[in-house]
Amino acid sequence: MTQRVVTQPDATPNADRASGSSFYMAMRILPQAQRDAMFAIYGFCRQVDDIADARGPRDKRLAELAAWRTDIMALYGGSLTSRTRDLAKPVQDYGLDRADFLAIVDGMEMDVMADIRAPTWPDLDLYCDRVASAVGRLSVKIFGLENKSGQQLAHHLGRALQLTNILRDLDEDAAVGRLYLPHEALVEASIDAADPSVVLASPALSHACAQVIRAARHHFDTADEIMSSAPRRAVRAPRMMGAVYRLILERMATRGFAPPRHPIRLGRPRLVWIIMRYAFI
Repeated sequence: MTQRVVTQPDATPNADRASGSSFYMAMRILPQAQRDAMFAIYGFCRQVDDIADARGPRDKRLAELAAWRTDIMALYGGSLTSRTRDLAKPVQDYGLDRADFLAIVDGMEMDVMADIRAPTWPDLDLYCDRVASAVGRLSVKIFGLENKSGQQLAHHLGRALQLTNILRDLDEDAAVGRLYLPHEALVEASIDAADPSVVLASPALSHACAQVIRAARHHFDTADEIMSSAPRRAVRAPRMMGAVYRLILERMATRGFAPPRHPIRLGRPRLVWIIMRYAFI
């Protein structure tokens, strides 16, 4: 989605996988201990996400996610496996909740049980909570935010980022049979279909997407209000992530969603400015 800005990644597999992403940019400005913890969380999320996005039999992928659930339960019982070893220190140092790790696995399971197509708003909100806001709830503890404001920030920023991802990845998701645009938005746009190829070819697609844009803007605005009252150092990384994704959202709104939907790419100067603004200014 974004061009590489930082060219010297940490010598860890998780950092290597993240390098070149807006996530990597934001994490690089954190102190070492927080950065290591966040890359451990990232590594976990990537592994379960890879299972969800694999093309193998569903029962096999569900079994792999169930094994991850067992490993997380064991981690909190004091028993480590090779793939949860990196999580042990962040869990202990920052008091990370087991329920949030399990929620992420539950969200990936939603993608495996059946290809999501035109979910209702409540089902989409649950999905966003599990795959995005749960990650946020882990992250805000690492950032050092107070519990109430941190939980609220995770709720709103997580949903804002995920809704932006949904709009950005319409064609990529459709290629594997998924459509995350909510049923109610399609109905309001008079699109009587849930088949991804049919929906994405509809001349009313931009109308349906406009509802998702409004929802994402609401969550971005609320997240900004929360961060404006938080200690500056604790919200540098989420502010950077929010700025990058908000810019992508607004550029998609300007571009529209009629085919061909050219990818939104942020230039290096703009990315460097975002880094400078939230890391140093």
